[in-house]
Amino acid sequence: MSFSRRNFLIATGVAAASTSVLSACSSGSDNKGKDNVPSVSGSKKSKIEVGTKADSTGPAAEVPGATKGGTIWSLDQFDMDHLDPAQIYSSTEAAITVPILRGLTGYKLDAKGGAVLVGDLATDAGTMKNGGKTWSFTLKDGLKWEDGSDVTTDDVRHTFERLFADFITEGPRYVQNWLEGGKKYKGPYGGKHLDSIEISGKTVTFHLNEARGDFNFTLAMRGYALVPKKHDTKEKYDNRPFSCAPYKIDSRQPGKSLTYTRNEHWDPKTDSIRNAYPDKYVFQFGFQNLASTDRYISDRGNDQYTMSIFNEVAAERVSQVLTNPKLKARVLTAVDTVTYYWPINTSRIKDVKVRQAINYAWPLQQLQTIRGGKAVTEMATTVLSPVTPGYQKFDLYGKNTKPGGDPEKAKALLKEAGKLGQKLVIAYQQSDNSVKQAVAIKNALEAAGFKVVNKQVDKSTFYTQISKLDNGYDMFAAGWSPDWPAGYSVFYPCWHGSQIVEGGQNWSQLDDTGVNKAIDAASKITDQEQANKAWGDIDRQIMELGACVPDYHSIRNWMYGSKVGNVIYDAGNTCVALCKLYAKK
Repeated sequence: MSFSRRNFLIATGVAAASTSVLSACSSGSDNKGKDNVPSVSGSKKSKIEVGTKADSTGPAAEVPGATKGGTIWSLDQFDMDHLDPAQIYSSTEAAITVPILRGLTGYKLDAKGGAVLVGDLATDAGTMKNGGKTWSFTLKDGLKWEDGSDVTTDDVRHTFERLFADFITEGPRYVQNWLEGGKKYKGPYGGKHLDSIEISGKTVTFHLNEARGDFNFTLAMRGYALVPKKHDTKEKYDNRPFSCAPYKIDSRQPGKSLTYTRNEHWDPKTDSIRNAYPDKYVFQFGFQNLASTDRYISDRGNDQYTMSIFNEVAAERVSQVLTNPKLKARVLTAVDTVTYYWPINTSRIKDVKVRQAINYAWPLQQLQTIRGGKAVTEMATTVLSPVTPGYQKFDLYGKNTKPGGDPEKAKALLKEAGKLGQKLVIAYQQSDNSVKQAVAIKNALEAAGFKVVNKQVDKSTFYTQISKLDNGYDMFAAGWSPDWPAGYSVFYPCWHGSQIVEGGQNWSQLDDTGVNKAIDAASKITDQEQANKAWGDIDRQIMELGACVPDYHSIRNWMYGSKVGNVIYDAGNTCVALCKLYAKK
């Protein structure tokens, strides 16, 4: 999942049908490093169970002390690229749509944010047959769209068929790749159905071209939330999706605000995942981290009822907030699954030595300081996060020895390649902190013999821009967390040559025969330990090719107002649990 997109499983193949999986997420609160801050590499992996039919039955357990009514506000930097679920493949889009979008499966949280996979619109987490090549789900009774019409299996079939339409250019592609006959199917708008999706009464059955014991986890992604056939407006659906969840879109001012109000046709008895305490959510955009942090510190007026989905404690205020017990009491800290890295466009930067030189020159330590230090990031040397199964600890470019970079080594490699003065066009997101990081990167790379051109890209469309094949950039900031905790959901979408497509996530455009074969082979391994070793070896292969620069693993610090109740981490969606919040009286 881009920039955090993303969730859970131990291994690919038939072995993944186990009823428990490992979460790549941890709150980190019990894993303190020597500097008394959470440690990503020291965090434990927790179990994620596949819940029972009873776990899937609503209503969701009440939050102790929660009160109904009021408004929860947000302060965030940017609006969403997409609200059409088929186009959603970033963590912020997935997080903000939990109150309005539902899928066949989803994550039910306990009081501390620990997740269990359950049926959301389905009665349970699915029935697997044929060794994992056939999956069936039955819809619950009483499901309604926001206009009061029934949610039907025809809607389910339409939801998955429209994934193949030519206007769906982003979002996950797992299901499209796995459904039998998917390669030749062009979507439902010409009147044709996909034979591998069968509906009978309230049951929908999917026929896959390979065994996927993790298919029910895949469907918990927001990218597979339901779209009503009757209200599908195709390209325009991105502007105003239809709800069968507790809330619906009341109003939207692109770039400024998005408001949810109650969906009167939602029945809590059908939903074991979501509570619905506030009368309204008002998401406000256009606030840099420093501005939002200062408002949280002041804690006045509506800001007392405010939280953030994306904005964290500003780097300039990390020390002030995290060392003040009263302020720190209003901070949710969580170790995330994400690794942030800088893909190197291998279709433009073809020489391996040049890519390796970039890695040697990279100023990891300076960037960590600009972001706020060890309390918010841990320096990375690998693609996989330490909390993801398959992680192997290695450091090919000497970052642990020289975290500030090794310009001499980098310049020597450039000389060997005959590329001194190599031009690099680097894109970064438009924010105050990103500008500071861009300056540090430019200085470090130019000291190593590169010529750097920095280009700002609007945050709200950043991932759309970098996902274009001909984007004009040699490098750009990106990030990925597993869609479930296995190497497959990291390496297949981001590093397999088949995924070099318009709107895809193979941002490095790496099409290496050895890497492709290794990913294909690893995806067929059913033994968990062997699969994990294979994914770790692939990580090393990619780093030997210098296809990206790992930057950091994230430690989230979300601040919020004093009258926002029950702020917990959603381990299933790697975000603040929006549907567990309430406004204090």
